[in-house]
Amino acid sequence: MFAASETLAPLSGGWFLDNAWLAPVVPTIGFALIVLFGKRLPKKGSEIGVLSLLASLVVASGAAWQWIQRVNSAAEEQFVAPVVRTWSWWQAGGVEFTIGQHVDGLTVTVLFVVAFISTLVQIYSLEYLRGDRRYTHFFAALTLFSAGMLAMVVAEDMILFLLGWEIMGLCSFMLIGHWWEDGANSRAALKAFFTVRTGDMGLLVGIAILFFAANEWTTENLGLSGFSIRGISAWALSGDPNSTVILMAAIALFIACIGKSGQFPLHTWLPDAMAGPTPVSSLLHSSTMVVAGVFLVARLYPVFFAGLDILGPSSNVIMVIAAITIVIAAALAFVQTDIKRVLAYSTVSQLGYMMLGLGAGAWLPAVFHIFTHAFFKACLFLCAGSISHSASHHSFDMKKDMGGLRKHMPITFAAWIVSTLALCGVFPFSGFFSKDEIIDNVGGNGYTFFMIVGLAGAFLTAAYMTRATYLTFFGEPRGAAAGEHDAHESDAHDDAHAHDAHASDSHDAHDAHSEHAGPHESGVLITAPIAILAVLAIFAGLFNATPFGESWEYMKKWVEPRAAVVAEAHAGGP
Repeated sequence: MFAASETLAPLSGGWFLDNAWLAPVVPTIGFALIVLFGKRLPKKGSEIGVLSLLASLVVASGAAWQWIQRVNSAAEEQFVAPVVRTWSWWQAGGVEFTIGQHVDGLTVTVLFVVAFISTLVQIYSLEYLRGDRRYTHFFAALTLFSAGMLAMVVAEDMILFLLGWEIMGLCSFMLIGHWWEDGANSRAALKAFFTVRTGDMGLLVGIAILFFAANEWTTENLGLSGFSIRGISAWALSGDPNSTVILMAAIALFIACIGKSGQFPLHTWLPDAMAGPTPVSSLLHSSTMVVAGVFLVARLYPVFFAGLDILGPSSNVIMVIAAITIVIAAALAFVQTDIKRVLAYSTVSQLGYMMLGLGAGAWLPAVFHIFTHAFFKACLFLCAGSISHSASHHSFDMKKDMGGLRKHMPITFAAWIVSTLALCGVFPFSGFFSKDEIIDNVGGNGYTFFMIVGLAGAFLTAAYMTRATYLTFFGEPRGAAAGEHDAHESDAHDDAHAHDAHASDSHDAHDAHSEHAGPHESGVLITAPIAILAVLAIFAGLFNATPFGESWEYMKKWVEPRAAVVAEAHAGGP
């Protein structure tokens, strides 16, 4: 609901809610410390990365808990205002430009997901990148990457939002091209950078349109600049905007979302991004960069709602692009032999479901799918990394170098199966409660054709994941999985961190994962994050288990009434 009365009793706050801005600031400081002092430290700066993300996780968890308390203390129909803090940046023409935080249900949800998965990926990387020739560089870039997403999530204004958005773009370039000696990796990094930059032009144009169109109204009525997300959202729902102007703004912003979230036709960079280290792939595809486009639509939903006539009698551009993306990406996933590329196309398809939900007015199911998808997709990528690390000599080729691994890697296998079932939307795993809810809402809102597309995509998802599971864990071992030690020479994406990098200092003994050991389970620094994510792949859906009744709809209570959404806007406005 866009808003209800906010004239009732004051609501509780708390230190973490008031200081949620620390979530991006701490890892930003951590990045600077790693750059300045990382190579002089015992763990080459990785300890700073892990600790800074742990601190962000504490802030995010505290903010989420205090937001829940804030909501629970409100009357049933009371509008729960976001917790906003701003600082003056500069003044021009009588307008004060500010920078600050905007914390509501959407913020705390995504903030927690980003901080949580970033922390696990940092811990996983301690072992996965052990001995890498640019170990310090990796942790510096990975830490800043997370900081960029966290900054974007808490942003109260579009300037800070844009800053976080572009920080992620820069860091993705550095991380995808981490092993730049291989020309393919460099080309993949450049492709990702320039493809996303193409979409980013839409963000710049959209912000400019919104500022010049909304600034006068927001200044006179709210005392806010035209960059304020609160101001823009209120303006979009006020009835003041010219329909053509807000339509142009919505389309421009959506072009940026197409690039960042890998939607058709700018989806081609995401599979190539697999050239980077697997922890990067996990973080990028689950909770940071590619989710940014979906988050932009969710955060500025009033603009899209009004500009594209969401819930109107006809379909809109978001739904059309999302439907095409769901089917094309799922079909492409089915024909891949590289396990990471299967998961990459899977991500593109799942982002399509999120966009489809947003385009069809299913705001909460789309946001909930961001939440659940992050856990099982991160788990799947980390499982793929575990396999390459300990069983296939850094190869990701399912046909050449895998097969029969379930006997050798029981933890990885169990986590993979759980996350696959969640991805396929099988009851009672988490994906069932989010993805299936999107499909149900799309049909319930009258878009029968798009519901059928969603069902077709779900069938294709089950097909390509069944194929990937069989090729990886069942049948006879092949290539590297069968002990053929030269199998990884040509097809490994992660081979640049393999064994020339281990010839230095304390990393000489890369123990059981050496070339001559057979397939085996990975160490605890790799399996522990995988196991934690697998548990969440099972149970995260219970945060909004709609089929069990209203008493299980926690996300609806904690998130939906506090953020821009739903149909009542057509009837009553804000």
